[in-house]
Amino acid sequence: MNDTTVDFEQVREDCNRLTDSFDSVLMATVGLDGKPEASYAAYVKYQGDYYIYISELAAHTRNLSENDKVSLLFIEDEDKASHLFARQRATFQGQAEEIARDSEQFHFVMDAFQQKFGQFIDMLKKLQDFHLFRIHPTKGSFVQGFARAFTIEGEALDEFRHVNDTGHRNSAQSKPESMPAH
Repeated sequence: MNDTTVDFEQVREDCNRLTDSFDSVLMATVGLDGKPEASYAAYVKYQGDYYIYISELAAHTRNLSENDKVSLLFIEDEDKASHLFARQRATFQGQAEEIARDSEQFHFVMDAFQQKFGQFIDMLKKLQDFHLFRIHPTKGSFVQGFARAFTIEGEALDEFRHVNDTGHRNSAQSKPESMPAH
């Protein structure tokens, strides 16, 4: 496969279909101590940004308050994947910013949460230990399967580039002379 045989519009649609099929997202955040934290949160998407409403009791909330770097992962369910080692997935790196409770943006996004998740959000909105964060993705990747990996770039994250149009090497093919140190 090479870039002339890739239908990038179809790849973009497939990526959007995958991410839009979820009501929650897996996240990786980092605390001040440098330790990573894996978690998840329900989200709404608006104008290319992801919004999460999360409690101070969760480590990811403290992490995002102290360090704005975050990674999001949308990954195909194991039971739906054609192969466990080639699950479709989209990963985004981005920056998080807390949205002030007294802002118009907070109320607008919380209305979107209520439309998506129902009346339960009314109760959560009253809890003062919950905070709304906007996650602005800056780059990403989309994997559709073996030898079908793409970078996602551009201002609107609408530029897809095939990562490796030569596919995977097997033992009969040349190997790199040395492996990078970990």
